[in-house]
Amino acid sequence: MTRQAQSQVLFKNVDIYDGKGDTLLEGYDLLVEGQRIKEVSDKRISARAARVIDGKGKTLMPGLIDAHFHALAADANLGGLDKLSSYHLAQYARQYLESALQRGFTTIRDAGGADFGLAMASEAGLIRGPRIFYAGRALTQTGGHADFRARSEDHPFFCSCGQGTNTFAVIADGVDEVRRAAREELRKGASQIKIMASGGVASPSDPIWNLQYSEEEIRAIVWEASSWRTYVMAHAYSSEAIARCVEYGVRSIEHGNLIDATTARLVAEKGAFVVPTLITYDALAKEGAGLGLPPVSVAKVNDVREVGLNSLLILKEAGVKTGFGTDLLGDMQRHQSGEFSLRAQVLDNTEILRSATSINAELLQQDGELGTVAPGALADLLLVDGNPLADITLLEGEGEKLKVIMKDGELYKQEL
Repeated sequence: MTRQAQSQVLFKNVDIYDGKGDTLLEGYDLLVEGQRIKEVSDKRISARAARVIDGKGKTLMPGLIDAHFHALAADANLGGLDKLSSYHLAQYARQYLESALQRGFTTIRDAGGADFGLAMASEAGLIRGPRIFYAGRALTQTGGHADFRARSEDHPFFCSCGQGTNTFAVIADGVDEVRRAAREELRKGASQIKIMASGGVASPSDPIWNLQYSEEEIRAIVWEASSWRTYVMAHAYSSEAIARCVEYGVRSIEHGNLIDATTARLVAEKGAFVVPTLITYDALAKEGAGLGLPPVSVAKVNDVREVGLNSLLILKEAGVKTGFGTDLLGDMQRHQSGEFSLRAQVLDNTEILRSATSINAELLQQDGELGTVAPGALADLLLVDGNPLADITLLEGEGEKLKVIMKDGELYKQEL
């Protein structure tokens, strides 16, 4: 199936938020040609062959980016997913991705589970969802965050390369195994490599403070990723786990709830990113048990939930490049846009919007391509009924305030 983008679309009379500044550019026209933005002007643009959309003063802004998404997380109990057929899981993924696009997320970075097939299906329009930057299967040590076996189980299932595997991860121990596992995911086109570097909520065996992977293993994985001109993203909560990762070359820290000021300054010095995912803890605390989250995981949620907002202030004070992610599981994915209001308790709206647009684009190595409204950028655009710089809640819910959603120059929603 080949998608046909409108050759030219002209947005007239819009106020533009460009993804980087603090104010709106008022009374602008913007011309899209093919998949890209061709012209942005404070004067009227003439394009006789273009389809015209009169914005009537509404806000045109970049498509949103969720840098920590799980398309295959069909259940809060991640250990139970392997009992489902991959075809069954794919239908959940379609639902989650298409809903995310309708909320304005034109790009997601999948943090474990999605592969080239899912990315290709979205790219081809078989799934009307965001573009996908996928990590493939995450790398976890035996007993690590993505080793979902119960303590009563002795052995993992083995894939053809001899490593334990599940829907989300490959169990790999030692330098040789992690090199091989990273190379396998890179061979399959992974946009980045995901590792588990500390304990977590969803896994049964590891406390939050547990350190995972040795220095030699992490450095080996980082080298493999850099050899493909990409990077490593690491699940890490504690300051100790975070500091180890950035010292060893990890570029993207996921969650980071327990970070302290000293570690935040180190992250900033190393030029690394942190991607908080506050909404998932809020949702897990309220709904996790009812949706199948095991009791051992429910008990760990509050360990990281209550300090989440304070971590945002610590990151801001240190000047850390802070991305936007959600990490929601199962039916809780409907809360994706709730991350905006949570952050608004301690951050300015412009800071939050930059996280979900230009900062995440830089994280994805797509600066200038995504997360901005500028000539030459990909035409991922939202037309918002109101000013999200003044009212961040306009981006919440199921996209009710989004009158136009465009990805790659194609209109996925047009209500004007």
